[in-house]
Amino acid sequence: MSIINVDRYDLALLTELQRDGHITNSALGQKVHLSTSQISRRVQRLEEAHVIERYTAVLDPAVVGLGVTAFTTVTLDRQGETRGELFEKAVETMPEVTECFSVTGEGDYILRIVAPDLAAFSEFMMTRLLRLPGVTNVKSNITLKKVKQSHELPLEHVMQPVKSRQRIRFSQ
Repeated sequence: MSIINVDRYDLALLTELQRDGHITNSALGQKVHLSTSQISRRVQRLEEAHVIERYTAVLDPAVVGLGVTAFTTVTLDRQGETRGELFEKAVETMPEVTECFSVTGEGDYILRIVAPDLAAFSEFMMTRLLRLPGVTNVKSNITLKKVKQSHELPLEHVMQPVKSRQRIRFSQ
């Protein structure tokens, strides 16, 4: 766990970068009210501290032909923790699984799965996911429409009115 000092400029910078990771340092400086060189130094510091993990383009699944999104709960049998490790390694190789979380509750994992259509989703489930060792139960919810999807993390909890600089613990 590293500790990094952030101020209101860093938080504004992070907020703007979450909205548009393609923004230039000059445009970012205008929005945050800092010089381009200050922006460059701050971004580099946040990257080195792993606060900024990476930059990416967010694609619209429907536009690229992936019309089905499903959230699938997977339950594994209880024959040791190696089952979980094997499952996780297998899921990492499946491009249809865009997110996978180990969870508490009814299942062991929740997966976000995308597919071109219901037939392709069914094929993926029957021939790949359900055949993984240790999978005992799978429940899927197919999305009907996207109401909200955001990759922007809320940062308001970091902004404390008492001090201008805060010590924030960011895990690496």
